[in-house]
Amino acid sequence: MATEPLEQAIASTRVVLAGVSKEQLDDETPCAAWKVSDLINHIVGGQYFFESCAKGDAPAGGDTDFSSGDFVSAFDEGSQRCLAAFRVEGVMETMLTLPFGQMPGSAFVGIAATDTFTHGWDLARATGQSTDLDPALAGQLLAGAKQFIQPAFRSPDGAVFGPEQSAPDGASNADQLAAFLGRRM
Repeated sequence: MATEPLEQAIASTRVVLAGVSKEQLDDETPCAAWKVSDLINHIVGGQYFFESCAKGDAPAGGDTDFSSGDFVSAFDEGSQRCLAAFRVEGVMETMLTLPFGQMPGSAFVGIAATDTFTHGWDLARATGQSTDLDPALAGQLLAGAKQFIQPAFRSPDGAVFGPEQSAPDGASNADQLAAFLGRRM
């Protein structure tokens, strides 16, 4: 898998990040334990995490509070670094050592795209923005998630993924992806 889905996920989530106001940082999100500020920190920090893993480096600690500053610029910087790491010759074929096991870069870039896109959906939902995000990409990521996510990855507390939820009739592809990943509609 090339970097195009990740690039699209980054572009979609960036639009959502740019629509968040500082007054919304303490608002609830679909991620039960996280406020908007926590979700922003995860989204931005995730780009640096993906970069480190793609480079074969140990991921840095996740204690930076990106939400207290210009989180859109921090996301831009992290995203550029992340994409550069995945574009290095041979990374897609390399077995990467991740905190949860080993996998080829071509599989990990798909996880990075799905994570980036889905948490963009979470942020859009939390901040009253449209969740009908990039329908073609959402459909592609949903098809991939249905192949990859096994029942063993799901738990009631949502440690990895929560139980699959129902999306209403006519739900957008992004809403269907979110429901499949355990988000309540």
